[in-house]
Amino acid sequence: MTEPQAPEAGSITPELIASFDEEATAELARRLDEDDYPTPFAGLQDWHLMRSLAIHRPELARPYVHLVDQEPFDED
Repeated sequence: MTEPQAPEAGSITPELIASFDEEATAELARRLDEDDYPTPFAGLQDWHLMRSLAIHRPELARPYVHLVDQEPFDED
């Protein structure tokens, strides 16, 4: 299987989500964990992709949910 590529902005499709396997998800998690992106937007695209995987393919994203969990915060 070819490795799914990071999506263009706004292009997370059901086909892209379906193309992920454990290896591709681990690679996505590695990129997120290393946080070494050329632009903030590239990291944000991967974050949205992992979040979509957590929603639609939770069995793949479960080991990496800490990468998309957001801490509650108080704006006061």
